[in-house]
Amino acid sequence: MPRVFSGIKPTGNVHLGNLLGALVRWADDQHRADSLYCVVDLHALTVPQDPAELRDSTLRLAQILLATGLDPDVCTLFVQSHVPEHTGLAWLMECTAGFGELNRMTQFKDKSGKEGFVSGGLFTYPALMAADILLYDTDEVPVGDDQRQHVELTRDLAERFNSRHGPTFTVPRATFPPAGARIMDLQDPTAKMSKSDDAAPGTILVLDEPKVVERKIKRAVTDAESEVRFDVAAKPGVSNLLSILGAATGRSPEEAAAGYTQYGPLKADAAAAVVARLEPIQARYAELAADPAETTRLLAKGAEKARATASATLARAQAAVGLVPPG
Repeated sequence: MPRVFSGIKPTGNVHLGNLLGALVRWADDQHRADSLYCVVDLHALTVPQDPAELRDSTLRLAQILLATGLDPDVCTLFVQSHVPEHTGLAWLMECTAGFGELNRMTQFKDKSGKEGFVSGGLFTYPALMAADILLYDTDEVPVGDDQRQHVELTRDLAERFNSRHGPTFTVPRATFPPAGARIMDLQDPTAKMSKSDDAAPGTILVLDEPKVVERKIKRAVTDAESEVRFDVAAKPGVSNLLSILGAATGRSPEEAAAGYTQYGPLKADAAAAVVARLEPIQARYAELAADPAETTRLLAKGAEKARATASATLARAQAAVGLVPPG
């Protein structure tokens, strides 16, 4: 079985784009691969966080992941900071990465231009992300297009380390879902849905009530024409609705377009499909939220399982660079 690793930050709220673009695939992948899924709370610290909110959002995100179908008896689900090997390997990756490589990372350029305070961690976090992946001899990293550059850097660092110090790391590859990878904002279909704005009318949150989902989709931007077809360049709003409908019902956007001649029925069916997709997730989330101790127990179980692999990988890497083992 291939080994799969992916992570998600506990900042903002999980939205439909996260669910249909990544989390649905995570739930499927756990049955075909040795899958590890991580709440990357350390990555959240690259910008200032409220401690109480970070704790709450980390637990809430784990509960949503469980509610979407991740089974801790099948996959490994854990919180990044519960496995200290992540920070141990991150330093080796920082020493393997070049300043120019980190300086060229697109997300650093975008975020540093928006933040009043730019931390050193915001600059070096791609090295931590590489450590996240390499710790588990990962074969596949399911990502969206915006994370492609990070996986390429991880591959470069693994190959450079292996060339310098001998075979140490598995070189991973990025994989991309066939549909639903780019769920866009309903009000601005040229931009992705946002986790950071709870009240955004173009973002459907996984925990939104059915009436809220229906209202947001009903008000989604389309265009002046009436033809329903999947054409991202010419009809971004309609194409986004078709992506949502297709991903929610297990079809391609092109297949989802069949039979529609007006936008009204398309919006109504897209809303109904999303509500039906979210209903069991919201019910399971409510059960988990009522018993936070059980979520904590499951995360501890996942961290113990993850450390069995991570500790061996870190020890191998430390020996390769010449660090003296303890004891």
